[in-house]
Amino acid sequence: MSRSGFIGLAGRPNVGKSTLANALAGAKVAIVSDRPQTTRRAVRAIVTEPVPAPSWQMVLVDLPGVQKPRDVLTERMQRRVEREVADSDAIVFVLNGAQGIGAGDRFIATRMLEAKADTPVICAVNKIDMLKRHEVVAVLAAAAGLEVVDEVFPISARRGTGLEPLRERLIDLLPEGPLLYPAGERSDETSEVHLAELIREQILRRTREEIPHAVEVEVAEVTHRDDGLAEVRADVWAETDSQKAILIGKRGHMVREIGSAARREIEAELGTRVFLDLRVRVRPRWRRDESLLDRLGID
Repeated sequence: MSRSGFIGLAGRPNVGKSTLANALAGAKVAIVSDRPQTTRRAVRAIVTEPVPAPSWQMVLVDLPGVQKPRDVLTERMQRRVEREVADSDAIVFVLNGAQGIGAGDRFIATRMLEAKADTPVICAVNKIDMLKRHEVVAVLAAAAGLEVVDEVFPISARRGTGLEPLRERLIDLLPEGPLLYPAGERSDETSEVHLAELIREQILRRTREEIPHAVEVEVAEVTHRDDGLAEVRADVWAETDSQKAILIGKRGHMVREIGSAARREIEAELGTRVFLDLRVRVRPRWRRDESLLDRLGID
């Protein structure tokens, strides 16, 4: 009998959930940066082992970081976290070991305990490569002391340390059942959303202050020409004219730099040459715009 199920990855912003999802999947499914709100949707990384029998499929759900909602965008993100956690067959509670366990982690643990029912909660203490041995021991003991946690695994998602034992335990927790997705799929994101995220990743890497929070990307069109070139046209949404000016940069330097880096990522994704047309546009208070959030698929 095959095994399959959903594994929710929960935790504070910037604890390494997306890096862990990519590492366990063996492919870049979720974008990564050190900015809050990097993950705005529930990104599913599908890991399938069709042979040898019995086969298994693990659907890793990379969730937005738990935070206090400030606008319609973050309200939607938190509602999605709660729904996905409730529907998961197991939960990986990711902690940043380098920062220790703080009030935010304890708050999330309390919320998960309230909604847990019989769902196993595995705690992955990330970034242990940044700690000394006695520090690792201390943070693992603190994690084990959280009432919601059933088991604790020390890992470094970036370096790959400790991932195999965690992976094997998660496979053990998958319930019996048929595969949920075709064996060749690695994500349920649409191509347009994934390409938009690759562009947004480059913006996050090059901007500071409010810009990362105030920007979203929407791929309007992807056209494959007869000569093999793919044309990708995308809108970069900002909230103010001053943000737009920063994104464009002096004499267009910033938007060209973002476009060049994003084009390389998209070419690697599509396996073909790409012409990327980026348009920076202003939509005031888009983070409170229900219709735009619907169109962007942030539900």
